[in-house]
Amino acid sequence: MTMTQVIESRDGAAPRAGRREWIALGVLLLPLLLVSMDTSVLLYAVPFITKALHPSSTQQLWMYDVYGFVLAGLLITMGAVGDRIGRRRLLLFGALCFSAASIGAAYAGSAGELIAARAVQGIAGATLMPSTLALIRNMFHDPVQRKKATGIWTAGTMSGVMLGPVISGLLLEHFWWGSVFLINVPFMVLLLALAPFLLPEYRSPQTGRFDLPGSVLSFAAVLPIVFGISEIAENGVDPVRIGAVAIGLVMAVLFLVRERAAAHPMVDLSLFRSRGYTGSLATSLIAMFATLGNAIFLTQYLQSVLGMSPFGAALWSLLPSVGVGAAIGIGGALAKSFDRAYVIAGGFLVILGGYAVQAGLLRADSHLWVLMIGAGLLACGAVAVMALGNEWLLGAIPPERAGAAAAMNETMTELGGALGMAVMGSIGTAVYRHGLGDSVPGPARSTLGGAVTTAAREPASAAARLLATAREAFTHSLNVVSIGGAAIMASAALLTILFLRGLSAEGGAEALSALPNTPVEEPERATEAIAR
Repeated sequence: MTMTQVIESRDGAAPRAGRREWIALGVLLLPLLLVSMDTSVLLYAVPFITKALHPSSTQQLWMYDVYGFVLAGLLITMGAVGDRIGRRRLLLFGALCFSAASIGAAYAGSAGELIAARAVQGIAGATLMPSTLALIRNMFHDPVQRKKATGIWTAGTMSGVMLGPVISGLLLEHFWWGSVFLINVPFMVLLLALAPFLLPEYRSPQTGRFDLPGSVLSFAAVLPIVFGISEIAENGVDPVRIGAVAIGLVMAVLFLVRERAAAHPMVDLSLFRSRGYTGSLATSLIAMFATLGNAIFLTQYLQSVLGMSPFGAALWSLLPSVGVGAAIGIGGALAKSFDRAYVIAGGFLVILGGYAVQAGLLRADSHLWVLMIGAGLLACGAVAVMALGNEWLLGAIPPERAGAAAAMNETMTELGGALGMAVMGSIGTAVYRHGLGDSVPGPARSTLGGAVTTAAREPASAAARLLATAREAFTHSLNVVSIGGAAIMASAALLTILFLRGLSAEGGAEALSALPNTPVEEPERATEAIAR
């Protein structure tokens, strides 16, 4: 326990973090970046892995998807575990397991071994993500400093997803495919070396017995929903995928019933009485919906409409994120002078502006900068919304409940991304197929990539006609999807103002907190500090 935490427990003041806490925040960014990167690092590695391990089509899908599925399914459980055993302890354990799993993935001798290693990475990743955000709540008690720390954390999350394909492409140009996994190890070793000295330990003083039935039900709820939605986004609607989502929803209802009746629930349902908490979950879900719902079109447009190489497309896809740091700073500054509900609504309107550029100005022969401006506005608005929403969340929860609450936030973010890809992807696919007409060959009707592959086998004149038709149809589908996205963002802005205005940055944490606000690790040092 630090002296600042002791002072806070005695006089109720909000102590300011010092140099050690800010250095510790940099340490927390290491696992955050790596876990985020591993959701996208396989985008370019799959062809190399396929040549080496010869997976079936089903195994190839699971190599990529199992990480995200397991990660999403276990976030709530691991958040509750961190509250009980200590968030730093869980972080270190997760880092050790993530390193071991990365080595196992790099040297996998078969597709089955790689899938198993990726699943272990997902389990370890679920321990890391909520621990990082929860520890920020414990290190930064001053609202102004916590706002800055939360903005850095949000930017780190988005940066990891965007940097994954670029780092993967760079490594694959010089090393074998296993290097995309081994890159994790030195950074995790650095975390293991520094975290014990820089990060505070914290566990909730009153947690009770671990809710094992609740843990099973949360996994059984989240995993089928994320799986079903992701499969619908990739392969369309069928009874199995709809059934998976339905099973997940039933399990979610049972989970809520269990948590309401449990003596020591994993998720304290009373938190949902806080507008700050529920508002932060909703705004993060919608912002991630917009981000990933647009990202699937951005990469296809760069590669299949503009004809870029995968690595070139990955580099250009970084450009829209250049302004996110400024967006976080501007959003935070505006929130000091205006009701943050209006500022978050403004963020949604910035996203709407990005969609409007794509809907009204983007064509198959448009200059690259049209797409970059649209995608840049969307990225800046989304990150500003998530940063302010995360700050609301941390202000709305007492420190002793930060682990499970942060895990719920991460779960909603994963769900928002899956929904964005599914909803936007399904609408885009329907519009694309309608725009092609009935005369286009079957494979070309499924995706724009299929049209490019089909055109490569056609005579030059027929290939040129097919590509022109497919690119026009795809761009029109992006226009239509952007109109739908703009409508959703307008609704989100209006609802934010109607339901969340007048809410302070602290979001009602004081009213919710009925437990002591003192970490329970190292009690002897705490007593000595108070005595001094």
